[in-house]
Parts: sequence; structure tokens; C-alpha cells
Amino acid sequence: HVFLLSMLALTDMGLTLTTLPTTLAVLWFDHRLIGFNACLVQMFFLHSFSVVESSVLLAMSFDRFVAISNPLRYAAIFTNSIIIMIGLAIVARATVSLFPVPFLLKRLHFCPGKILLSHSFCFHADVMKRACTDITVNILYGLYVVLSTVGVDSLLIVLSYTLILHTVMGLASPRERVRALNTCVSHILAVLVFYIPVIGVSMIHRFGRHLPHIVHVLIAYVYLVVPPVLNPIVYRIRT
Repeated sequence: HVFLLSMLALTDMGLTLTTLPTTLAVLWFDHRLIGFNACLVQMFFLHSFSVVESSVLLAMSFDRFVAISNPLRYAAIFTNSIIIMIGLAIVARATVSLFPVPFLLKRLHFCPGKILLSHSFCFHADVMKRACTDITVNILYGLYVVLSTVGVDSLLIVLSYTLILHTVMGLASPRERVRALNTCVSHILAVLVFYIPVIGVSMIHRFGRHLPHIVHVLIAYVYLVVPPVLNPIVYRIRT
């Protein structure tokens, strides 16, 4: 659906614009300072756009399922008003999920002096580990947000494609099967382009403390740059 593609494009632009000021400041002017409140705002929008993108990909998987399993009723189910309601629900979900995060960080006590971050942007796992007090609540809430958003979305996307495969295997003609699956290729690539870097950056922060700093930097830039760059290329080629 064109509205879903527009939402994906706007989300990628938002994700890029959120981190662009600090990234360019580091690369062009070697300016490596950011105010704490500005850091919290950047972090909120960065993670919010990530949750929004995950939710949009989930909505697109349902869109593909309906288009393949019930094509005659597709236009009646995915009307413009329904798509708009889905979009509003996605934004509300991301906002509600991430709204407590800056306040949970603000209550922490950080050690005096400058805080050295691993990236040219404020990432939740990176910021909270710089605190000098107990961060158990922050860790648990961060884990809850990841599992209840990206975790649930990924499971539902897998479920959608399981149902799609079941429907496609029921088609009599091999040509019809290939044609039906061909309509999902762009979305499958978009899912892989988004989730592989997300999983990578999460694993690095949890289990890769012993790895060189350059690895953390590269994974973070892959997470930020690859989806916004590849998604337009994938969908342009496929359409």
C-alpha cells in the first residue's frame, strides 16, 4: 500500500535527521560535546523511530498476507482510513513505550566530568552504563520495551509469513506460487535490512564489551545508515 511505503520512507528520514546533526558535528568540525537534555531528546527520537519502523514493517507483513490470502477483499480491508488509523496507533505505541526512558535516566547520578559515549549519537544502552548508581530499573525497562515492540513485531512478522507460505503452497499452479511470493521480496529484504543491524547493535552492547571500539562504531553506523539507504533502492528496483 502506498501509504505504508510513505510511512516507511518518513521513518527512515526521521531516523537519519535525528542523528545527522551530532554525526556531522563530529565528522566535519570534530565537535564532540552534547548537552545532557539534548542527548535525552535525541535518544528518545532515535529509539522512537526504530520502534515505528519495526511497527510499519509488521503492518506491511499483514498487508502482504491479506493481499495474497484474500485479494478480492484487499481493497475493502485496507482502506485509506484503516491505514491512517494504523499509522496513528504506531506513533502512539512508540511514544508511550519510550516516553518514560528519558525520565528514568534523569533520576540517575552520573559521575562528575565529561561522559564518553561510544557513538556520535545518544544510544540508551550506552548512556545508562555511564551512571554511577544502580541501573537495574533502566535495564529491566529497556528490556521490556525491546521485547514488547521489536521482539513482538518480529514474531508476528514470522507468523505472517508462515501463513503466507501456507496459503501459497495451497495454490495449484507453480507459476502462481512464484508470482505470489515475488510480491513479498521487497518486504522481506526491508525486514532483513532493518532487523539484522538492530540485533547486531543490541548484541554488541550486551555481549561485546571486550571487542575493539571500532567494531562498536561500525555496527552503530550500519544500524543507522543501511536501512535508510537500501530501502529506497530495494523498493525502486522492485516497483
